[in-house]
Amino acid sequence: QVQLVESGGGSVQAGGSLTLSCVASGYTFSSSCAGWFRQAPGKEREGVAGISGVWSLKYYGAPVNGRFTISRDNAKNTMYLQMNSLKPEDTAMYYCAADIRCGGSWYPVGYWGQGTQVTVSS
Repeated sequence: QVQLVESGGGSVQAGGSLTLSCVASGYTFSSSCAGWFRQAPGKEREGVAGISGVWSLKYYGAPVNGRFTISRDNAKNTMYLQMNSLKPEDTAMYYCAADIRCGGSWYPVGYWGQGTQVTVSS
């Protein structure tokens, strides 16, 4: 049984930084592409960042490119999302996702975490 557990969300002022973490059990991050999605109230869930399994190639959605960094610690089987220069429009529930499609449409998604809330105030 695959479980993805996110942490690190919170409230921050615009321009600030947060780092999200996702610990997996029953799944190995290095085995396939994994990443982060977000969903703001009233909006569709969108892909934010992805990291491929073998080569750790990184992919970013246009709204976060240059501000967010995805990474992975294989020894801890943990994935991270470093978020810098946060903006109010980054406010959303952020979801860890595993077995996703990187470099394209992000979907389909094999597994979802429960989500962690990020709130950015102006």
